[in-house]
Amino acid sequence: MTTNQLTLKREIGCDGIGLHTGKKVNLTIKPAEPDSGICFLRVDLPGIPVIEAKNTQVVATQLATSLGYNGHRISTVEHLMAALSGLGIDNAAIELNAPEVPIMDGSAYPFVEMIRSAGVENQQKPKKYLAIKRTIEVRENGSKITLLPGEDFKISFTIDYDHPLMQNQSLTVVVGDETFINEIGRARTFGFLEEVENLKKNGFAKGGSLENAIVIDRSGVLNGDGLRFEDEFVRHKILDLIGDLFLVGMPIQGHIVAHKSGHTLHQAAVRALLSDPGNFEVITPMNGHCLHA
Repeated sequence: MTTNQLTLKREIGCDGIGLHTGKKVNLTIKPAEPDSGICFLRVDLPGIPVIEAKNTQVVATQLATSLGYNGHRISTVEHLMAALSGLGIDNAAIELNAPEVPIMDGSAYPFVEMIRSAGVENQQKPKKYLAIKRTIEVRENGSKITLLPGEDFKISFTIDYDHPLMQNQSLTVVVGDETFINEIGRARTFGFLEEVENLKKNGFAKGGSLENAIVIDRSGVLNGDGLRFEDEFVRHKILDLIGDLFLVGMPIQGHIVAHKSGHTLHQAAVRALLSDPGNFEVITPMNGHCLHA
């Protein structure tokens, strides 16, 4: 368990396109003060509105997680949030000149490389963790998430799609820097060819391509380079869940068991967790012990 809060040593940026909007976007991640959390800034809009990366700002969960405040939005935040969570970054200011985070290669790894190249700075404020104290379960249409108390941040995920490559695929990981970098961060988003074509007809996935997503038809994977992991699909679902859970505003301590869940159920689980102060405890590690924050 990391003791102090972390931010970046210097700002770092990239260019890309939004998966759903297809719009070009420049993104810059800057260091931020202790206890400021993760914030998005729309530098293309008058007054540069700030949107906090918190569950209370979630305005949409269809196909991606979108945040909003006063009518301003930032879409598809989950991969960047997963990278920040996976590398333990507590405080950062993220500037964008478009309404969607760039999709990059469809994984969180380009953001991981950006953060690592910028370097991580130890801040002189104790890190806060949200420790799950009670078992919570949310269900919807055959999907389920169970939140359990635990000593680590552990995720168990099962998917079961009607496709031979994705039937009953399961994985459990204890999430930490090295685990995220080596086992989760490189897993890409995916979709079925017939669904991608339909999404584009309905105004989604305008920026989608084989360069930023795994595309599957009934014969298999259409990407020339194949899969990065044999079970890349469930690994990416874990990646999405890590990013969505980080919208509680701090790292989580506990075991999350997910079955066929997506962004909507992830946020339902977060709301259920935060709905009762008895469900959790905010703790901070100090001299090897966990004290009340």
